[in-house]
Amino acid sequence: MTTQLAGFFLLLLTTFCTNAQQEWRIPASENLIYLELETGTVVIELAPFIAPKHVARFKNLVAEGFYDSLDFYRVIDGFVAQAGDVSEKKPSKNKAPLNAEFSRPTPSISDFMLVQSPDFIAPQTGYLNGFAAGRDPNAKQEWLLHCPGAVAFARDVDANSASTEFYIVIGQATRHLDRNMSTIGRVIYGMPAVQALNRANMNNASGVIENPTKRGKILWAKLAKDISQQNQLKIQIQEQNSAQVTQRLASARKLDNEFFHFKGNGNLDVCYYQLKTRLDK
Repeated sequence: MTTQLAGFFLLLLTTFCTNAQQEWRIPASENLIYLELETGTVVIELAPFIAPKHVARFKNLVAEGFYDSLDFYRVIDGFVAQAGDVSEKKPSKNKAPLNAEFSRPTPSISDFMLVQSPDFIAPQTGYLNGFAAGRDPNAKQEWLLHCPGAVAFARDVDANSASTEFYIVIGQATRHLDRNMSTIGRVIYGMPAVQALNRANMNNASGVIENPTKRGKILWAKLAKDISQQNQLKIQIQEQNSAQVTQRLASARKLDNEFFHFKGNGNLDVCYYQLKTRLDK
């Protein structure tokens, strides 16, 4: 092979790799939490840009081992799976109530990428730093959406009462909770393990699984930095501005596949089009 030809192939390979990297991103290790459940491994990507105090609290609780051996004790089919210390007896230095972080003021430079306006609940929806998000240009506020896989802190009636308990959305988008709960991230790996959790009896309005032996247990929770490199999953997430995402959204607006005889109105539910994840093997 000539030097000129070898150089051409090297340039071609470099261009291909650069384009591939632009299509996918690697989530920051400091924003990843691993949960090991009896049903499998779950990885959560945190969103400190939207709820910094709740994210810091979650990290501190994980680091001290607070969630180890606790249960998903409130699991409502089609709604949420809530975990924590139902006995309220497990000690922790991180139990003081937190002030709500339901949304954030829109910064002068925002990464928000518009997908739908108006949305059926929010004035605008789209992606914000890779998360499904809402925005109100008049109020100048941004927030994360309660799409399937969203992770948020549970609370009492008082907006500033969140402490240690968290939940994962396991059903259809629970959008009525948008801007009513402090959302800290979303599951980027392992939703089948979450969906495999036992549910409460459908006649139990509280959603609490009364029999402790039937509750799904958290074997342990760890910060990614506390897991050896060889045991960390190589997860990649689509870039919100990538060509793949742009093409997917454009096709969804048109329903251009011949299967569809009714083409809709071009509006999109961003929860249905959350950015995809994959494992880099």
